[in-house]
Amino acid sequence: MPTKKLNTIDADTLQTIAYEPISFLVDDLLPQGLHLLAGAPKIGKSWLALWLCLRVARGESLWNFSTHPCEVLYLCLEDSFQRIQSRLFDLTEDAPPTLHFAVMAEQLHSGLVEQIEQFLKEHPATGLVVIDTLQRIRTVSNDVSPYANDYRDIGVLKGLADRHRIAVLLVHHLRKLGDDDPMNMISGTTGLSGATDSNFVLRKSKRRENTATLYCTGRDIAYRELSLEFNGETHIWNLLADDCEQAGEPHGRILALLSPLLREQQEICAPAKALLEKIDPAGVEGLTPNSFSHQIRKSVDALRRDGITVSFRKSNGERLICLRRADGVDDPAAAKSGPIDPVAAAAPPLRGFPA
Repeated sequence: MPTKKLNTIDADTLQTIAYEPISFLVDDLLPQGLHLLAGAPKIGKSWLALWLCLRVARGESLWNFSTHPCEVLYLCLEDSFQRIQSRLFDLTEDAPPTLHFAVMAEQLHSGLVEQIEQFLKEHPATGLVVIDTLQRIRTVSNDVSPYANDYRDIGVLKGLADRHRIAVLLVHHLRKLGDDDPMNMISGTTGLSGATDSNFVLRKSKRRENTATLYCTGRDIAYRELSLEFNGETHIWNLLADDCEQAGEPHGRILALLSPLLREQQEICAPAKALLEKIDPAGVEGLTPNSFSHQIRKSVDALRRDGITVSFRKSNGERLICLRRADGVDDPAAAKSGPIDPVAAAAPPLRGFPA
């Protein structure tokens, strides 16, 4: 039997492919993909999950993080519709019709994926699916190791999220034994936490306290610790502090640098070095062509939301960053597009460019 040939791609070709950027349901916190929210029993993680669903369904900010409205499916598999109704009234008098609930579902390898895909077909605007709890949809398998079983189950759910470019959030439990690293407290093997895109651990230092820390880590988000306080009257986890706030937001700075340039020209294609020399000739930003290009790539989705589309291509052996302002321009002559000449004579100052 002939060996099946590996499907490979060379590095140069790979860098020319314009993949759709990762999109976020909650900016800087919850991207598309598969995620775990773990916490001790009765700590309030279901209140947090329900409030998250409400904010996303309405397009309202979650703490200091902007959300992008979409339809939401919440599988409350440990509750009844009556209890969900009661919790909804505790949170709001005006729940949106774009938030959907189910209290019964098939198990993971017995029809659940098909049920969710049928729902997505009927509600194509769905961007978030919450499963509360993960354990309710799993079956015990005796023919594989615990690690293999965990990895297999997570792989099925990750495949679902990736195929449909949605976020799937699994509500899960922590093990009873403490650990210096909260991520090590997620119940199960590393086949669970290691195969997800992001993990969130809600942890109190003392059981009787109403404060907790939400530890956040993932492939597409920065590590951060959010200090939260649960309000027993509103049943909302309020944000007290974000240890990532002082780190600065690169998307905003990139936008501030590019906006004056795109007021001069509606469309520009140039190597990173030429662009950088144009927007930061004195080098005060401390960026190199490589780091600048990297920041542009990380900011593609954020820039697009601000009306700037980004693409990349290769021409005459050089990699070009192509920027285009999506809105119209007042001066048609200024909209004429073309490459920046990195060796051109000194250009006049850009209008509105920060000193």
